[in-house]
Amino acid sequence: MSNSSVFVLPEPLPLEGGAVLPTVQVAYQTVGTLNAARDNVVWVCHALTANADVLGWWPGLFGPGCHFDPADWFIVCANILGSCYGSTGPLTPVESGAEPLYHAFPLLTVRDMVAAHEQLRQHLGLARIHTLIGGSLGGQQALEWAVQQPAVFGHLVVLATNARHSPWGIAFNEAQRLAIFADPTYHAATPAGGQAGLKAARAVALLSYRSYNAYGNSQAEPDAARLTDFRASSYQQYQGDKLVARFDAYSYVALSRAMDSHNVGRGRGGPEAALRQIRARTLVIGINSDVLFPPVEQQLLARHIPGAQYAEMASGFGHDGFLIETAQITHVLERFYVQSFAH
Repeated sequence: MSNSSVFVLPEPLPLEGGAVLPTVQVAYQTVGTLNAARDNVVWVCHALTANADVLGWWPGLFGPGCHFDPADWFIVCANILGSCYGSTGPLTPVESGAEPLYHAFPLLTVRDMVAAHEQLRQHLGLARIHTLIGGSLGGQQALEWAVQQPAVFGHLVVLATNARHSPWGIAFNEAQRLAIFADPTYHAATPAGGQAGLKAARAVALLSYRSYNAYGNSQAEPDAARLTDFRASSYQQYQGDKLVARFDAYSYVALSRAMDSHNVGRGRGGPEAALRQIRARTLVIGINSDVLFPPVEQQLLARHIPGAQYAEMASGFGHDGFLIETAQITHVLERFYVQSFAH
């Protein structure tokens, strides 16, 4: 059903921070069939540690019988620069025969991610995208892309994201990077470097992804006499181990720094002016329990993107609700598309 491919950019990629990547590859997947009118394209921008397999990490929203069913849609998801799932990043050589750059990998920004994926879009010959969708870091990328290419996207759906990364979000990311930097193996620049630090970083991140009530509901201790080895402690350990098994510390640092750089208003007269450049029919979805990207940030998006609709989900899952609450998201999307087609 899905096709996995790698696109190699024809030229070196100049980065916003001033460096140049001599060779860049982008791993991507397509699912479904492009129709004769070429107007059924859904492009998905993934979050921090996800990959191009959107059916794998967003089940319930993408897949057979879901709102975005490959029987109806041609779905594209590309791995972002800096990641460790096939696109150029800290563990991939940026020149033939060279060693990976590890912690010397240059600063990436969300605009650099967009630049690479824009070249992929042109390579695939997709003049128009019916829907561009993303949450969290993926939402930041989608917003930046919709500002840059207002004529390309018919619909824009962003979840649990913002126009500019907040001091609160940057502080959370810095706390995670400090955990990684405190691991001496990170500085050794080997593929397994920084694993203990990455485990600690993931434990910090989870506190921003979930909520007080989420932990209370799922990790409450049934044994009042227990003095140690609490369920919440085990959960943090387990989640840290899970990420270490599938991700790397160098990519985590590169991508969290890219998230910190996100500001659609940079060089454009501020976020509000930049958002007014978006022409896609836009749906902005917030989550009432999200402490990392609180609803006030999505409300700002909806106020300044022309004609945007805002919906807020009630969820006990916090920020992670954008990956979990697929039934609520589907309901909101169905209403959004009905209203869109009415126009």
